[in-house]
Amino acid sequence: MHTLFRKPLAALLAAPLLLMATAVGADTPTPAPSSTPASAASEWRQHGLNAAETRFSPLSTIDASNVAGLGLAWHFRFDRPRGVEATPIMVDGSLYVSGPWGVVYALDARSGKLKWQHDPQVPAGKGMHACCDVVNRGVAVDGERVFVATIDGRLQALNRDDGRELWSTRTFDPAAPYTITGAPRVVRDVVVIGNGGAEYGVRGFVSAYDVATGALRWRFYTVPGNPADAADGAASDRPLQELALPTWSGEWWRYGGGGTVWDSMAWDPELDLLYFGVGNGSPHDRDLRSPGGGDNLFLSSIVAVRPSTGEYVWHYQTTPGDSWDYTATQQMILTELEIDGRTRKVLMQAPKNGFFYVLDRATGALLSADKYVTVNWASSVDLATGRPVEAEGARYPVGSPFLLQPSQIGGHNWQPMAFNPTTGLVYIPAQESTGFLMKDANFRYEAGRWNTGLMTPPLPPGPAMLEQARKFMQGHLLAWDPVRRVAAWRVPHAGPWNGGVLASAGGLVFQGVGGEGLVAFDARDGKRLWQSDTWLDILGGPISYELDGEQYVAAAAGFGSSMHITSSVLLERPGAPVPGGLFVWKLGASAPMPTAEHRPYLAPPPDHGSAAQVEQGGMLYAHYCMQCHGAGAVAGGGMQDLRYSPYLAEPELFRRPLLDGLLAQRGMPTFADSLKASDADAIRAYIVRMAHTFHTAESAR
Repeated sequence: MHTLFRKPLAALLAAPLLLMATAVGADTPTPAPSSTPASAASEWRQHGLNAAETRFSPLSTIDASNVAGLGLAWHFRFDRPRGVEATPIMVDGSLYVSGPWGVVYALDARSGKLKWQHDPQVPAGKGMHACCDVVNRGVAVDGERVFVATIDGRLQALNRDDGRELWSTRTFDPAAPYTITGAPRVVRDVVVIGNGGAEYGVRGFVSAYDVATGALRWRFYTVPGNPADAADGAASDRPLQELALPTWSGEWWRYGGGGTVWDSMAWDPELDLLYFGVGNGSPHDRDLRSPGGGDNLFLSSIVAVRPSTGEYVWHYQTTPGDSWDYTATQQMILTELEIDGRTRKVLMQAPKNGFFYVLDRATGALLSADKYVTVNWASSVDLATGRPVEAEGARYPVGSPFLLQPSQIGGHNWQPMAFNPTTGLVYIPAQESTGFLMKDANFRYEAGRWNTGLMTPPLPPGPAMLEQARKFMQGHLLAWDPVRRVAAWRVPHAGPWNGGVLASAGGLVFQGVGGEGLVAFDARDGKRLWQSDTWLDILGGPISYELDGEQYVAAAAGFGSSMHITSSVLLERPGAPVPGGLFVWKLGASAPMPTAEHRPYLAPPPDHGSAAQVEQGGMLYAHYCMQCHGAGAVAGGGMQDLRYSPYLAEPELFRRPLLDGLLAQRGMPTFADSLKASDADAIRAYIVRMAHTFHTAESAR
């Protein structure tokens, strides 16, 4: 059980499925020039296909007229369970994909035959600092090198031919509660990587290393440190001193501050600008980390720097003084749009806060910001100031809970979107949700543990209430027109947590849909054209490539990530502790899919807990256990389902891993410094109650 709870999903209430965008103007988008060289059009060389991160494949052999003939060519299963979020890379007939723990697999792109495998041997105990599973979003390939970042903070360069380690460098102290889950990006002669861990009390930064040697070239801290300390000697020293420091108050450094750069980047080689998105604050509640208020730069910001030096150029803050875990780490797309009769070089982002932003990417000037999902924390964004117009009560003052839309999982999370320059539409894996926010009156900072400053109530205790909660969590594939600033169309999904998007010149949009596998839609109107159920859920971005005149579509699949771990009980397919893998389709293929595997449902132990003990245990479970072992004690992905743990049989047995550190080497930390024996007994009583509550319902699903 870990003190890990990134996206509280308790107390979900009805959220009407509507988009509140306003049509402004009638400009026609101009197709952006391709960022993919013609020589590389048949490959997928970068995380987002190209430096602009458009995820638009120029291949068109597979189109609306023949996509129904798409069949599985082959699949490759990883050798261990846990979450899968990677975008594969295809270069020179080889696919490079990362699995849990940063294990890298090199596969023949035609047959799926394993060429080599690299295991960084991450200690299992590091998993206690991973907020959202031990996932890895992919590798970078440059020349003869494959780059991967491990969850314990190593950036590694591997030989592309055989997987040999060329160099490895530590990007942070592995004892500190940082992690890396994001994919590195290569920009000319440097490889750039950020990190995660804001809820554990870290200070965010992004670093660039020499591609040949692994030597640190520059570092940019995203929040100021203790003003009493000397300067960092980093590229961020001046902007932190002049811009950021005046926007903080109190003793934020005691909590780390947050601002981790845990996912998105993009690069404009013509402007010589590297863009990275910055995450939420630590703790989430601004009143705790910065009691005098302030914007808290550079939290929840897009920052532009020179890629060779890290020199600051500009920033835009999407959510000033963030109190809602509204990160700006979501994918950024670079393109050109015709706006008001003028061609503009723009950066587009749909961050968690529910507004779709279009910025001038040379200057950071705001061009538009519109609601793409239901938003109630702010009425609008003032285009003159660039600031949101906040709603009364949105910062949940003491004693006043706030029902937040979108919830902390965001209107759009890390799953990548795509832009088709022909249709002029951005295709977003969007979602509608409501979250419950209330200050934790008993908040006590615990170093290296989960610290949000918010109450974390357990999920509604019963199948009927959970079915209602599922109805209030809705996902959809959204086609957004960034020029007209409206939704062109949207396709509703059964659940909220769906996969990334691939757009193609064949007029198709591919998306992993929770509980359904990979689905193809018509890019013009969203009509469903094809589906292939992988049984394992696809969350990362699908890709497309061409070999020997045949077009392929590939996607990594597996159970895991924040929602699978914390709230599997709310999803269409709760998941099972089985290895994920890579799936590849082509026209006319007919390879068999893997057989579905399910978690065994065993008879729970007797329920002798009192109502008061179960209530106490539920609150403790929500704070200390839910992030890893699931809301309602229903586990998802590769985590232990505590309802069927052998340690649940007797109170004395249950205390041993929780208080004695019996399973510390397997990644289960001791909580002896936070809990006593009676607390452990209460948690056990709650789990036993949930085992009885959900056993019958699960068995019937």
